[in-house]
Amino acid sequence: MNGTKFTPVGEVSADERSRIAVGKAGVRRDDRYAVAVNEEGAILLTPLVSIPKRELLVWENTQVREALSRGLLESAAGQARSLGDFTQFADGGEDDD
Repeated sequence: MNGTKFTPVGEVSADERSRIAVGKAGVRRDDRYAVAVNEEGAILLTPLVSIPKRELLVWENTQVREALSRGLLESAAGQARSLGDFTQFADGGEDDD
């Protein structure tokens, strides 16, 4: 599968609800995986990380991602300065009318 080498970690059996424990493979509680099955029945679990939809813009837009990265680096270097309180512009705040 894509030239990736698999390492055997043990043998497991499905329980009465068809679940398989994969803790031997290093899986932890609440880890998320995409599941794929090939014609031979081999199951491939690909680790996933879920993010809130509102944060997807950062991953889809290179300019936003680069600007955010620059801002974080500047802040870590002590180069950030306060521009005041912007809560009035947040969703659920007072309208400008």
